[in-house]
Amino acid sequence: MDYKEVPVGPDCKLYRRRWIMLALFVFYSMSNSLQWIQYAIIGDVIEKYYKISSTYVEWTSMIYMVSYIFLIVPGSWALDKFGLRRCLILGSLGTCLGACVKVFSTGRDNFLIGFLGQTLVAISQVFVLSVPARLAAVWFGSEEVSSACAIGVFGNQLGIAAGFLIPPIIVNESENFQIMGTQLALMFRIIAIFTGILLLLIIFVFEDQPPLPPSQAALKQKEEVSDFSGSLRRLMTNSGYVLLLLSYGINVGVFYAISTLLNTVILDAFPGAREDAGRIGLCIVLAGTLGSVVCGFILDKTKKFKETTFIVYIFSLAGMIIFTYTLNCGYIIVVYITSAFLGFFMTGYLPVGFELGAELTYPEPEGTGIGILNGFCQIFGIVFTTGYSSLIQYIGVIHATNALSGTLVVGSVLTFAIPKKYRRQAAQNDSKETEKENNA
Repeated sequence: MDYKEVPVGPDCKLYRRRWIMLALFVFYSMSNSLQWIQYAIIGDVIEKYYKISSTYVEWTSMIYMVSYIFLIVPGSWALDKFGLRRCLILGSLGTCLGACVKVFSTGRDNFLIGFLGQTLVAISQVFVLSVPARLAAVWFGSEEVSSACAIGVFGNQLGIAAGFLIPPIIVNESENFQIMGTQLALMFRIIAIFTGILLLLIIFVFEDQPPLPPSQAALKQKEEVSDFSGSLRRLMTNSGYVLLLLSYGINVGVFYAISTLLNTVILDAFPGAREDAGRIGLCIVLAGTLGSVVCGFILDKTKKFKETTFIVYIFSLAGMIIFTYTLNCGYIIVVYITSAFLGFFMTGYLPVGFELGAELTYPEPEGTGIGILNGFCQIFGIVFTTGYSSLIQYIGVIHATNALSGTLVVGSVLTFAIPKKYRRQAAQNDSKETEKENNA
């Protein structure tokens, strides 16, 4: 392992192996998130094979949201108390165990076994979503922390993209249920092997933190005395952070609803286009991955956190409206294009919100602040997914999707109201000024 280092100030150094830590997390995050949507994107096939209703399929996605809501507080406490390495080992172990349980769920009466495995993976998610901002702050310097956070979020997006793409390719509708069972078994085994390899890599390679912090802001935060309950109290009385909780929750909740029901939405407009539904989901996430990287780069260069967040939010709203009214245009290629536009901004918004949250809440631990942020996302995700499903049944896809667009209007207003209090940047600038004065 490369231990070369780059001095970045008094008592601070950048270690090149930080990129190895980030890469390991990206693949671990991918292994967890790819299982989120693997049932829902082939929902019609799962319903037929296991003889279940669409509600059960939707719950394979929503169990991720429900489990996170209940576990966010202990999960954030564990990340703050025990550090990155132990939490990642625990999370990767649960992800691997859940994937292995699903291998034994391919009998037509074994859906509950598969749901048990899905629940184990969902529980392990609590050690994924809060990590990118924490890992970026612990390992990366002030000039690259936003980009590192964006790359960390990229792992989650990459996994969702694989979850959209792989199941429709491997599992196809057939009148021969034995063939369908064989296809499901292949899918589950591939994922189980992948998660097993990652578990071993994390155990033997991943490190908790570098010997010296990467920036003055990280050094100051490291010196703070841990106070989890006090941190929760300060976060919930931070007006800017509370506004971000609501606006971020709305945006991500809409994304969860669209992703969970994408199979239903696309098949309503283009009957039989199951593989297209998966590829459209892939377009949304891949475009969002590009958006995440671009937005992370912009944040690192400009430090305009609120402005970037608001602009991305407005374009997410515009993308949602355009996507809605091209569903029935009759040309599925147009839907591919508009879904990519939607994904670039809606999914690209994820690391932007993370970084704005880190700025608003510094020097509180990133795991706690981002954990609560994600917890609100899960609450909105459950409400929007169940509501969207019901609205589709009663008023149709277009009007139901218009309702989701309406919530993004509310989120845009809330984002505009967030105050510009960049506490992490202020701490970094104060440290630089102090260093200049000492050198004078």
